[in-house]
Amino acid sequence: MIKRILAALVIALNLAFADQVVKELAVANLKNSPPVEVVDGFFALAYVENRGCAWGMMQGKVWPLAVFALAVLAILVWKHKEVFGSGVVVPGLLYAGIAGNLIDRVFRGHVVDMFDFRFGTWHFPCFNVADSLICIAVALMVFNEARSVYSRRTHR
Repeated sequence: MIKRILAALVIALNLAFADQVVKELAVANLKNSPPVEVVDGFFALAYVENRGCAWGMMQGKVWPLAVFALAVLAILVWKHKEVFGSGVVVPGLLYAGIAGNLIDRVFRGHVVDMFDFRFGTWHFPCFNVADSLICIAVALMVFNEARSVYSRRTHR
């Protein structure tokens, strides 16, 4: 089990590093500049400082959010087997996402977001690589659980 946790942590460290590289590139190239349209009217690269959490909630609560993230990360690593079973990819994605935004909160005082999607008047809140990793991990967890439930029902 220790090998699986270590494998998940290696995945997490690499992905958290990639997240930080992308954020540094955003700071260097997008800060104090207008958004860069990648797909006109749909997708842009923009520099946004988020001092809250998902969809800008809890603005200004950087340290409570950082403490919460650290606690969640510690509990997930501690309860790795119960939460993730023998998997390493999903926990690696989730650990990386949590760590990537935690690093920002601790060292920047805000989370750097840069992916900005719009369609007409609809605007999805700006997000980053770490946010994407968390969403992908949660989607995979839901998919795996649904598959497990379906499998149990069909093998009665």
